[in-house]
Amino acid sequence: MKRVIFGSLLVLLSTCNLFGQENNLNSYNALSARILAIDHNIPNEMLDGLSQTYALEFGFRRQLTKLFGIAVPIKIGVIDVGELNNIPISGIEALAQFYPAGTEVKISPYLHAGYGVVSERFDDANHQIPLGLGFNFRLDKNSWFNVQGEYRISDQDQRSNVMAGVGYVYRFSSIDTDKDGIINRNDLCPTEPGPVTTNGCPDTDMDGITDDEDRCPKLPGSANLSGCPDTDMDGVPDNDDKCPEEVGPAATMGCPDRDGDGIIDAEDKCPMDAGTEAMMGCPDTDEDGISNAEDECPADPGTAAMMGCPDSDGDGIADHLDNCPDESGTTKNGCPDADGDGVADGEDACPDKAGNFNGCPDSDGDGVADNEDRCPTQAGPAASGGCPEIKPEVKEQLEYAARAVRFQTASAKLMESSYIILSEIGGIMRQYPDYDLTVSGHTDDVGSDVTNLTLSEKRAEACRNFIIATGISATRISSVGYGESQPVGENTSADGRRLNRRVEFGLIPRQ
Repeated sequence: MKRVIFGSLLVLLSTCNLFGQENNLNSYNALSARILAIDHNIPNEMLDGLSQTYALEFGFRRQLTKLFGIAVPIKIGVIDVGELNNIPISGIEALAQFYPAGTEVKISPYLHAGYGVVSERFDDANHQIPLGLGFNFRLDKNSWFNVQGEYRISDQDQRSNVMAGVGYVYRFSSIDTDKDGIINRNDLCPTEPGPVTTNGCPDTDMDGITDDEDRCPKLPGSANLSGCPDTDMDGVPDNDDKCPEEVGPAATMGCPDRDGDGIIDAEDKCPMDAGTEAMMGCPDTDEDGISNAEDECPADPGTAAMMGCPDSDGDGIADHLDNCPDESGTTKNGCPDADGDGVADGEDACPDKAGNFNGCPDSDGDGVADNEDRCPTQAGPAASGGCPEIKPEVKEQLEYAARAVRFQTASAKLMESSYIILSEIGGIMRQYPDYDLTVSGHTDDVGSDVTNLTLSEKRAEACRNFIIATGISATRISSVGYGESQPVGENTSADGRRLNRRVEFGLIPRQ
């Protein structure tokens, strides 16, 4: 019988030892204490009456794996069996324990079996095999309330018994389940390795913040940012910071916004001036939808076509450039231009006629406007009023005529020799249609002043009439007599008096 008992105990302990070698991640040491009630009557029918006695138990427990452990309890008490009255007993056992739900649950049941030696009066001993069932009720991380019952088979008569007890189990050993160097009772995460700084909980980036509370578990950061880094130290974690290397407020996701308008500098067309999102960060003082930077009239609402400036008369010229802001105009300064020559009516000397010279035309293209051109149909320099210059040979011809035209003595009757000369002057008049002709009569000092004045007038009139007869309009020819008042020679000699008796012809531009 003893061999069978010892063999069974050795096999059970060996099995527990194998499990302990296989997995020790859940191993720990514990002490226990129980109050026991012992009954020998139930298993020993020959005994009459009740035979309950009591004992104290103190034990050491070693948890080998999540499911298996061993225990060594020591018992001290008294028995009252048959002829044995109040006999002191002591015992020691080796037990194997099986925890089907493990030991970390709130209520942990277990089975146990083993081998024990019980001594009576500290000299006689019997051997017993305990088979039992128990429950551990968790009180805190390292302690349990215990209830246990067992049936004990003895190798001596009348020594088998039933034993039940209640007690307390305390885990005290320096077990380090996750092998992180922190014993379980001090390890807030006993099944996950972690550093001392986080009380044994995982901290992958070693920033002092446990992975379960760390928003950036793989990047070291600060506690005030939930474990995330902040490269630019602007208070916005890099994972939320759109500009992780530039300082900026949280309102703009960590990007700089120097003008504080809520639009980051990188997207702000006016980073130094607060503006609106619609204007891409630029101000729009007059709220006309055109930013100040592009608005030529930032204080006055206008249109995009006018670069932000108003155009009151709608002529396409902004008011600040329009000399006539209340009148629609076609000129570049915004004023009306009736003749369409580009010169505003208010500045146009000829508002009803298109022209390039102060708004006036230049029909002959000589650079003198028609309104100032004495010869608008013939080109001529400004010095001659826009009329063509008289050719030198024509001037010589007119000077010659003044000497060649002859009258009968003391008469206004032309001599026939003068007809050709006066006809040539008519030809000159046709050559210069924009010129008028002046005919001036002069005499010497022979005779009275009145007589000489009358004679000079009549002679000039005679030349005028002859030239008109050649087909020249009378309106183009004027005549006047000066008598002896404008001599060109000395009246003291015959030659001088001959020079003074003359009719001068002058071409003048038509007025």
